[in-house]
Amino acid sequence: MTIPFNDINKKWTLFLDRDGVINQEKHADYINTWEEFTFLEGVPEAIAVFTKYFGRIFVVTNQRGVGKGVTTLENLQLIHNNMKTKIQELGGHIDEIFFCPDVDNNSINRKPNPGMAFQAKKIYPEIDFNYCIMIGNTISDMEFGKNIGAHTIFLPTTHPEINDSDKRIDMVLDSLYSFSKILSEQKISF
Repeated sequence: MTIPFNDINKKWTLFLDRDGVINQEKHADYINTWEEFTFLEGVPEAIAVFTKYFGRIFVVTNQRGVGKGVTTLENLQLIHNNMKTKIQELGGHIDEIFFCPDVDNNSINRKPNPGMAFQAKKIYPEIDFNYCIMIGNTISDMEFGKNIGAHTIFLPTTHPEINDSDKRIDMVLDSLYSFSKILSEQKISF
């Protein structure tokens, strides 16, 4: 999929995974409390840049820990509220955070299935999936992007073993901050 970078404007939507993209991921475990949440370097600043370019920014995150009863819904909401506040303090904006607590991989809302994107489109009907980018750190995230017809950017933060020539991956970058720098320089194409 090839598009000139300078076509990205407010008609575009950005979907972001959370763990391993926005914050440090706990290996084989869940982020259960705000105290366990740590932004990856440059993320709030990067989202401030994205806010200037994209019409909508959403976080789409599988949160099986809630479904298993390991993470409380109250703690998850506190994590997300605090995360949004820290991002807003630096000039960024997240329109909505969609999460899937379902433990069943066949749930329409569990990535790679497209349910969370459909939830976003129901609230914001102006979203055109042809003008979307999904950024994630798993093949499931990339499949989610392809399932809605979006461009995909893979961050190998937790899965460096994944082959970057995989057809589900349009671009590989090391961080959201790197994408924000490229976006600011307007020298990108997919």
